[in-house]
Amino acid sequence: MRFRCVTLLLLAGLAGCGDGGDAGEVWRFALEEVEGSVQWAYAREFKSMVEARTDGEVTVRIHPYGSLGTSADLTQQVRQGALQFTFASPGHLGSVVPEVQLLTLHFILSDDNRVNHEVLTGNQRFNELLDEAYRERGLTLYSIVPEGWMVWTAGKPLRNPADFDGVKIRTMVSPLLLSSYKAYGAKPSPMPYGEVYGALQMDMIDAQVNPVFAIQEMSFHEVQDAMTRARHAQFIATVASAPGFIDGLSAERRAMLDEIRGELAGFIFDKQRELNDKRLAMIEDSSDIEIIELDDSQRAAFRERSLPVRDEYVELAGERGRKLLDTLVQAIEQADGTE
Repeated sequence: MRFRCVTLLLLAGLAGCGDGGDAGEVWRFALEEVEGSVQWAYAREFKSMVEARTDGEVTVRIHPYGSLGTSADLTQQVRQGALQFTFASPGHLGSVVPEVQLLTLHFILSDDNRVNHEVLTGNQRFNELLDEAYRERGLTLYSIVPEGWMVWTAGKPLRNPADFDGVKIRTMVSPLLLSSYKAYGAKPSPMPYGEVYGALQMDMIDAQVNPVFAIQEMSFHEVQDAMTRARHAQFIATVASAPGFIDGLSAERRAMLDEIRGELAGFIFDKQRELNDKRLAMIEDSSDIEIIELDDSQRAAFRERSLPVRDEYVELAGERGRKLLDTLVQAIEQADGTE
């Protein structure tokens, strides 16, 4: 309770300060990632658009990871109204909004990333169902932001489920993520993002999973020997808003945010690809880490192990979770032309 009060007091104090001269309305946007990340690029573009289209009447202040606490802290602060926007990834938010854990399921997305982008950012029914779940837990869903394919790093290649036997892999706290890696034979170990490098270095864990850009920016490749690309899942974040914040804006401001959301969807799709490609080249140039790309038969072995976790999701998330799962699978198949 003391930490919460101190945090809110700190934010309240900052509200009158700004970046050395904020005037008018201030919107605070917190990230789960550091400067230079996909989330940083999204927030910077959001800031630029909002400030330009409000003629400076609104200032957007960006808080990178660690400046306001953990991901769980950020969710709590936005629910309390101390932040206007925050990134909230399903791996952390799943304990608050069980339905969002759908986005952590393995081998549910298309191999074609453009299909994933189209469905996740453009399917109205899917977004409406997920927003219902957010609102019931004191949040508002603003946008879904795919950040690229997750990859595994470890002290050895992970070519088949047998290679995961006994491997201590860091995951986020989502129960379904734990189930997915247990299904592969691993020993999932949830821990905060900022502790992963030290845990790898000290052999407290053996492996981790993240998109390429995050692996490079956090230097995880320096303390790992192999990177395995299985295209098993994307890192998908969501942007959540304070309860009632967007609904309480003028019709003009709400229309502005709708317009910005649509424009940012295309912007961040290109930006995440650019960042991930660039960071992979940097990893290859600066280290001798072995990079393995799994073939279809290797991926199929993991996919088979992952399928029972879908039933666990429906049991956890209930009827709305089942509707979300059916909506997503059908939309992916239709966009892929495999329906």
